[in-house]
Amino acid sequence: MRASFYFETTTLSGKRECALAILTVMLKDTLEAGRELTDAALERLLPPATQYPVSIHRAMRHSVFAGGKRLRPILCMEAGRMVDGSLPLGIEELGAALEMLHTYSLIHDDLPALDNDDLRRGRPTCHKVFGEAIAILAGDALQTHAYQTLAGLRCPADARVRIIEEIAHGTGTVDGMIGGQVVDLEAEHTKPDVQMLEYIHRSKTAALITSSVVSGGLFGGGDGDTVEKLRSFGRSIGLAFQIVDDVLDVTQTSEQLGKTAGKDMAAEKATYPALFGIDESLKKADTLVDRALNSLDAFGSRADTLKALARFLVERKK
Repeated sequence: MRASFYFETTTLSGKRECALAILTVMLKDTLEAGRELTDAALERLLPPATQYPVSIHRAMRHSVFAGGKRLRPILCMEAGRMVDGSLPLGIEELGAALEMLHTYSLIHDDLPALDNDDLRRGRPTCHKVFGEAIAILAGDALQTHAYQTLAGLRCPADARVRIIEEIAHGTGTVDGMIGGQVVDLEAEHTKPDVQMLEYIHRSKTAALITSSVVSGGLFGGGDGDTVEKLRSFGRSIGLAFQIVDDVLDVTQTSEQLGKTAGKDMAAEKATYPALFGIDESLKKADTLVDRALNSLDAFGSRADTLKALARFLVERKK
């Protein structure tokens, strides 16, 4: 079944279960290959658990190899494949660096001073196993190691610099991940408006997803117009991803999610379901995905896998 046929025939009402099954079959090989390639790169790039001092390396690996979906590396690699025409040599190391950054953010998010969570990816969180001090340092170490990896990417120097700049901005304080986390914390137990809610989601979650897609395109040799199309795609699917994440927090169990369900409601966090309800939130996510798909129309069939991944992000159950 072609991805384009699926996109034309899927509607919001009554088809989500069927849609997820179809997408999972369509993307099974892509998702599995992407995970395996990313995990192999992470295994190669991270210090072994036996490397002195062992406590920090065990903590880093505990969180990195806890069974994540590797969506950001997969989006990065598929963007590079779309631009280049085949998977660019060495792009899996870029994907691994993105996963290190994502995992560092999760370790810190779970700390008692932030979201105070005991469960992540179905396993005890880093600070529950190794203590808060080592967990903080494990997050710091993953961030540092990510930039060490980025500095050694096998691509032209100008592309490497642009990739580092893109990812640093996406994880920073101005419209980036850390800035979004700050506003998210400050918005707890308040009644934020739509503008603040969108800032939180676009910065805390969508910014790194956007950087993943854009950096993959840069690694693949994309020009300015290509990068901007990928940026538009990433921003739309990144926000849609977080909207669905908010919905899952109130509709799924902790066992299904692999993390503590209901945390957003308990903390009175700013979420789309809290402002708009579940059905309207899902409609907004679908609208964003449609916008994302339109951003890639110029690439024709070469964009089919990225388009399928975009739809998968809003049809997922965890």
